Amino acid sequence: MKVLVIGAGNMGLTYAEGMSKSKMLKKNQIMILDNSKEKLEELHQISHFDAYKNLEDCVPEADIIFIAVKPYHAEELFGRMATLVKPEQIIISIMAGVTIDTIKKLTGLEKIVRAMPNLPAQVGKGLTSYVTSKSVSRIERLTVESLLDSTGKSILVSNEKFIDASTGISGSGPAYVFYFMQSMTEAALQMGFSESVSKVLVSQTFTGAVELFNQSSLSANSWMQKVASKGGTTRAALDSMEDNNVNELIKEAAYAAFNRAIEMGKENK
Repeated sequence: MKVLVIGAGNMGLTYAEGMSKSKMLKKNQIMILDNSKEKLEELHQISHFDAYKNLEDCVPEADIIFIAVKPYHAEELFGRMATLVKPEQIIISIMAGVTIDTIKKLTGLEKIVRAMPNLPAQVGKGLTSYVTSKSVSRIERLTVESLLDSTGKSILVSNEKFIDASTGISGSGPAYVFYFMQSMTEAALQMGFSESVSKVLVSQTFTGAVELFNQSSLSANSWMQKVASKGGTTRAALDSMEDNNVNELIKEAAYAAFNRAIEMGKENK
């Protein structure tokens, strides 16, 4: 089996590196294409990749084609691919907002997987939601899932609505966490801590809280109640957040990303 990754940006290269370590693939079964001269020079230095500049040299050779380019490149890219693809090939797209029907229409292929990864894939802690077209068999789906799992975990969802919803939660979610971390870091600096100490205070707090959450069946709300005693410091902080409607503002932010994903789908039809 040969996998072609089109687009060697952050996510494309992350998945290429992850899949290269998969037991399903042997050395040099990962092809990667990019049109940047500088990026190609970098790729040629990586022994476990075969780097390409031209679609016609690699698209016909692939069993699975992983699309990791910006959504606004979709129409041009798929138009160029349409004469090169074969019916048995599977396309995995991580382009936000580009629907399965759009990919089918532009490529003529039926075996399509639409996926939504997130940034922690770069450190093997990613979460990828995915959905497949009806033409993808169970065996093919398990193969795809194994490849996606090479950068963390994957979740099969029932329809494309949940891919857009995943964009609002897990896809864009790391930025929400970083936003909260930045705010806490600024508070620590204002309290007089140094930059290095502020970073440790914040990062270790998040790491520890996530570990507690993952190792327990307790909900996030239950953990909050365990930490916050009546009249205490944590209760004062949580009361402040509630008074300022932070809970609703966070949900509104997630829905803003969700709704933008839907809009992008309409723009790319």
